[in-house]
Amino acid sequence: MSSNNWNPLDGASELSAKWGWFLVLGIILLLVGIVAAFTLPFATEAVAIYIGLMMLVGGIVQLIHAFGVKSWGRFFYWLLAGILYTFGGIVCLIQPILAAAVFTFLLGFLLVVAGVIRVVIGFQSRELKGHGWIIAAGIITAIAGLVITTGWPANTLWVLGLFLSIDLIFQGWGWIGFAIGLRSLKNFGK
Repeated sequence: MSSNNWNPLDGASELSAKWGWFLVLGIILLLVGIVAAFTLPFATEAVAIYIGLMMLVGGIVQLIHAFGVKSWGRFFYWLLAGILYTFGGIVCLIQPILAAAVFTFLLGFLLVVAGVIRVVIGFQSRELKGHGWIIAAGIITAIAGLVITTGWPANTLWVLGLFLSIDLIFQGWGWIGFAIGLRSLKNFGK
């Protein structure tokens, strides 16, 4: 058999033997998503804390990097970037609700901008079949952004948590579906 003959089912038997692990992963993510949906303020705070931790780690790495390349002539730029990122991470950790408010507004604003850009792209592609879908998606994105920004800051405690819970729920269902597909593939070979 030639190595150029790629089969999409190569390795599928290995995966299908582990379908139960994918099912467990899916169920756990689905349950965590449901819990997050019923505790949106806590989920929102968790998102802000997670972002704060990532910013803190990123800032510390940038500070270390600044001292590692100080002969480069841009030491103070690297140092400033590291200090700002570290400070931002600390603020997120100390004031997660304030950070969530900033992130919520930024999310709404960016959704409006992204939606408008999609609408423009859709109108610029009028000669192509299906351009209406791009316009429709852009309008929906822009409306979602407007809903978020016009409800701000009152919606700070639930927007990020809602996005997190929706993502976890869809991930959970996705892995459950994948596990069921793998199980049927396993049974197919019998």
